Amino acid sequence: MKKLRIILSPLIVVLLISIMVGMTIRPGADPAPLPSSIPDVDDFQSIGDTVNEELRLRRKSAGLGELQPASDLTVLRRLSLSLHGTIPSLEEIRQFESVQQSSSHSKPDLITRWTERLLTDSRFSDYFAERLARSLVGTDGGQFVVYRRDRFVDWLAEQLEARRPWHDITRDVIADKGLWTGKPAVNFITAGIAGDDLDHEELTGKTVRAFLGQRIDCAQCHDHPFDDWKQSDFEGLAAFYGQVNLTLVGIEDKPSLEYEVEDRLSLETRQVDPAVPFGLEWLPEQGSRRQQLAGWITHKENRRFSRAIANRIWALMLGAPYYTNISVDDLPDPPENPDLLDMLADDFREHNYDLRRLVRVITATDLFRSSSQSSAETEQEYAIHKEYWGVFPMTRLRPEQLIGSMLQSSSIKTIDQNSHLLFRAMRFFREQDFVRDYGDLGPDELDQRSGTITQALLRMNGNLTKELIEANPFNSTGRVANFSDNDRECIDNSYLVCLTRHPTANEMAYFENQLAELNGKQRTQAVVDLYWSLFNSLEFSWNH
Repeated sequence: MKKLRIILSPLIVVLLISIMVGMTIRPGADPAPLPSSIPDVDDFQSIGDTVNEELRLRRKSAGLGELQPASDLTVLRRLSLSLHGTIPSLEEIRQFESVQQSSSHSKPDLITRWTERLLTDSRFSDYFAERLARSLVGTDGGQFVVYRRDRFVDWLAEQLEARRPWHDITRDVIADKGLWTGKPAVNFITAGIAGDDLDHEELTGKTVRAFLGQRIDCAQCHDHPFDDWKQSDFEGLAAFYGQVNLTLVGIEDKPSLEYEVEDRLSLETRQVDPAVPFGLEWLPEQGSRRQQLAGWITHKENRRFSRAIANRIWALMLGAPYYTNISVDDLPDPPENPDLLDMLADDFREHNYDLRRLVRVITATDLFRSSSQSSAETEQEYAIHKEYWGVFPMTRLRPEQLIGSMLQSSSIKTIDQNSHLLFRAMRFFREQDFVRDYGDLGPDELDQRSGTITQALLRMNGNLTKELIEANPFNSTGRVANFSDNDRECIDNSYLVCLTRHPTANEMAYFENQLAELNGKQRTQAVVDLYWSLFNSLEFSWNH
């Protein structure tokens, strides 16, 4: 890799020159084109109002007041992090501000149309494919001979880009057959192969977690101690995978195979027939056993299926699942009286399991557009605000969001699919290295965890941070330092690039004093120090 970087470095310099030439750091960029129409805008804003009322009643039950709206730039940053996994570029911020100043759109309508703009960008499909893949196949490389995680993620991104309904994607993932390279959906199955054997138990537990939002893993050994899941329920579901056969042409279903388990007491082997723990009438009569399982899971009356994906998308958008005190894939059984998840799930199902629709509904809520500041004076009070959704929750950025934001902050121009191939390759390898060193959160990435000293030191003193903020004619640090009209504009641009906001009066006064009467290399170094401070601020590494 070192040799490759040395060989490419002259080319990279040329590319960076061509990429950065002509980019402005000042207001007045051409307004970004907004979608001329939004699918079912009145309809999804209506369900958004229904969700708003449910959340208002939930807050009222805890004695909490009304939500406080966030600033436009805060919502812009939040949208970009949620949908693209990175903060917006200065180029995008300037475009947003231009639209804001020149448009007749109301604030809610502008945010709605900007959301649609982000959803039609291929970065959304790429980013959400990775996020969803973690719940489906995890993060491990697996057994390369029979498993290709990269092909699965690429395939999933293609399905999202083509706007395939979620229940159709689910059916392919559970029931498809063929080679893991030519039929990438089967990597959901082959991810569970160890040696030449399929781990039916692991695959069954993963299926229920990913698609029904519940944990039944412990039921493979004994009846669940807290829920109604029985060991027989687990075995009956596992039997639907009993005919999976690994062949030279990939994954196939062999009707002559049966699922067998060893009795833990008698040590005798017994055959288990496929069976579902509820909703027997949802089970298709035709098709392979895996097709039957897929049909049962995605049946329109199976509330668990739609509730599970509604809860997961909610968590990806807001940083925490709807029930904040339990894991995203450990939902309780659906309540007798429908809750907010049922509202989202019903709308999702009625609109052909459209994931973009689900995202639109969530982003149209007052909660998504609310401030992270609360009136809580203690940690206990703030915990109540979070539990009852009295505030937009503050959560740490995931590693890929953090490195994506650091890389984007180093560029005035948007880093996206239109960037040069070598530039995108550089970003890919840097992301891989950073996530490895920083520590990947793995499949349980939505569980809240505290930062570590090692992670803080990596951001403060790591070579990547130094490379990204060291001023040169092509990165944002050098351009902001050398092409801003004055110190105030320089400081303002720095804050916009790193934190997607303008500095407060006190911040502006402090850094104006730091830059006063500095020239040449001393002034440039002062801007580098400003970038370093913003990179390592808590605000940079959190989602608010």
